[in-house]
Amino acid sequence: MKFIGIIPARYASTRFPAKPLAILGGKTVIERVYRQVEGILDHVVVATDDERILKAVEAFGGEAVMTSVNHKSGTDRVHEAFTKVGMGYDVVVNIQGDEPFIHAQQLESIRQCFADNTIDIATLVKPFTPNDGFEALENVNSPKVVVNNKMEALYFSRSIIPFTRGKEKAEWLKGHTYYKHIGLYAYRANVLKEITSLPQSSLEIAESLEQLRWLENGYKIKVGISEIETIGIDTPEDLQRAEEFLQKNN
Repeated sequence: MKFIGIIPARYASTRFPAKPLAILGGKTVIERVYRQVEGILDHVVVATDDERILKAVEAFGGEAVMTSVNHKSGTDRVHEAFTKVGMGYDVVVNIQGDEPFIHAQQLESIRQCFADNTIDIATLVKPFTPNDGFEALENVNSPKVVVNNKMEALYFSRSIIPFTRGKEKAEWLKGHTYYKHIGLYAYRANVLKEITSLPQSSLEIAESLEQLRWLENGYKIKVGISEIETIGIDTPEDLQRAEEFLQKNN
């Protein structure tokens, strides 16, 4: 199978405008993401809605394609880009444009999910550890996932799932493995086309989690496990933390 990585990158982020062009360790955030993926998948392209991002990507030697400013989700943007540059690729990997520390091992875990021909979509999780603490577990901005014994997603939620009955909350992480969702997705090409034509579902609207639409419509989501901690950049404060992380690990 041939895998194409598409990085959606829009300019007008509510919490951090022009985020893809912010400087991290002397390079733009979008270049950091691109370099992490380059050479791991068969091809990589940035899908953007702004000429400034397009030109910045081309300036460092990357490939970018213009997409509509009206998309409601990164998945919709990825699909438009795929229709323009994805001919001949079997699986599309949607790589968040604000994850400059995405790791080759995580991409390989995504690839391995498609060894199962019945799988439509794949994503990653990272187990919470007792050291993370209950505060991290109850963070509504960190969706949780429950899986079956085939490591297929049963449900995603901003709430803590499952609820541990009969134990103090401080003990929950010691008695059960909870999974934190990592927002990296991959789709078979035909499935990507199908899911972007689906109307929003009731669970998706309730939780504001797009992947619930796919589950409600019967798609199988394979879950790979990653032990690697990444730093997503949603705010200028996140960028500062990422800078500190980069300096420490260099």
